[in-house]
Amino acid sequence: MPACAQYPGQITKKDKDVPALRAVAVLEWTGDLAKPKTSRLVPVTVFDGEQLQDGGVYLARPQPIAVQGGNEYILQKNGARLGLFDIQSSGQQQDSWVGFGTWRPTPVPKPKMPDMAQTPIDDEASDRPVLHRKRGSGSTSGGASGDKSDGGSDSAGQAPVDPDRPTLHKKTSDDAGTSGDGKSASPDGGATPSSTPAPDAGKSADGAAKDGAGSTQASDPDRPQLKRGKTKQAPEGYVESLPDVTDPNRPRLLRGKSTGGVVADETPTLIGMPSGMEQAVAVSDPRNRPEHPWNYAWADPADEEKMKGNLEDLARSALGLTSTPAPAAKRTTTTRARTKPAPPPAPAPLVDEEYRVFELAYGSGATLVLSAHTDGPVGQRKFVTMIAQPDLYGSLLVLFKSVTDEAHLDDKPRMRLVDAVDALADNRGELLFELRGSTQRQFALYRVLRGTAKEMFVTGGGATSPESSN
Repeated sequence: MPACAQYPGQITKKDKDVPALRAVAVLEWTGDLAKPKTSRLVPVTVFDGEQLQDGGVYLARPQPIAVQGGNEYILQKNGARLGLFDIQSSGQQQDSWVGFGTWRPTPVPKPKMPDMAQTPIDDEASDRPVLHRKRGSGSTSGGASGDKSDGGSDSAGQAPVDPDRPTLHKKTSDDAGTSGDGKSASPDGGATPSSTPAPDAGKSADGAAKDGAGSTQASDPDRPQLKRGKTKQAPEGYVESLPDVTDPNRPRLLRGKSTGGVVADETPTLIGMPSGMEQAVAVSDPRNRPEHPWNYAWADPADEEKMKGNLEDLARSALGLTSTPAPAAKRTTTTRARTKPAPPPAPAPLVDEEYRVFELAYGSGATLVLSAHTDGPVGQRKFVTMIAQPDLYGSLLVLFKSVTDEAHLDDKPRMRLVDAVDALADNRGELLFELRGSTQRQFALYRVLRGTAKEMFVTGGGATSPESSN
């Protein structure tokens, strides 16, 4: 007959090979970062261990997992931690999900306790335990017979006695005569009451017992007491519910502790894109990873100024700001006086210039990023963003260049650098850009590798107001 086994029910085991989710977002705020006036968190990507997913739509039920209540994000600047952002709630703004919460500083680790000072020990045999027998009253200190009877050796060969050293004392006959409760011990082993009459001896046994119980239970009003709190027992079948989660098998970022909804100290919501808005990278990862700074340290400060000047010249050339030299003055036969050559004109200004240098991997060299636009009335400005690296001959090699104007922002949006971030948790940084158009905006990741800069990921579009393209 076939053997029948009882079905034990659904058994779920946590697979150790399942990678932890890693989310990347952008925190936008106005005012001071320590006390922002308004703020919001825009999800960018979620790495599931194999590929990058769009953080604005990944596992949306209805809100995406990246902006789920209880998630904790680490704010970064050049790879260094700025603080923490806890999501309390989420909502939709202009056809895209955003998270709202509170900012708090990074907790400072507790200082380590200093090691206890150890007293040096000169005697090699002092670590051996020694039992000292109490000497009788008839023995004299320093006697030869007493010393030999106790230790079997001469007292001159023993170590000096430490007055603070604990010793074991043998109980004497005088100590055994009385017990600790004031009663003398009888010869047959019983205890005989003391001859001193106790007060209130006329009371009955029951009354004495009651008095004794009352004396033990009576408490001094000034005496501190330890009170144990009453623990509330949860009813059977109680399961703590997760915020905004209905599916028990739904994965979570597992970073931070949920508070179960909007709290009173939540930062007010940021609406639109005002001119004073600032941005910072935010990363949520359940694993505590060490900081990885992305800033590049130049060996010679003169090289940095040289590279920056060369990149600015290339940006002016891409924007059409290259000034034409003034025509040379004609020589006449009658004029013998030599005229001094006119000084070169000042370079055209680059408005809102942002220049950053990164080391996107250990020992990878410098990666230069510059973004700026021309001066002029709104509607006629041109924007440029360039990524370059120095070559072996000291010149700049342009890896990527984006040039657009305000009349074509919907077709080719303006690129604004946010920061470098490790989106794949592989100790290599990617460049995170905001692609801002007239009515839409996106976020894109670019990877710089082997002399190229390629688009690695781009999010879905979100609506933006036409006046926010500043």
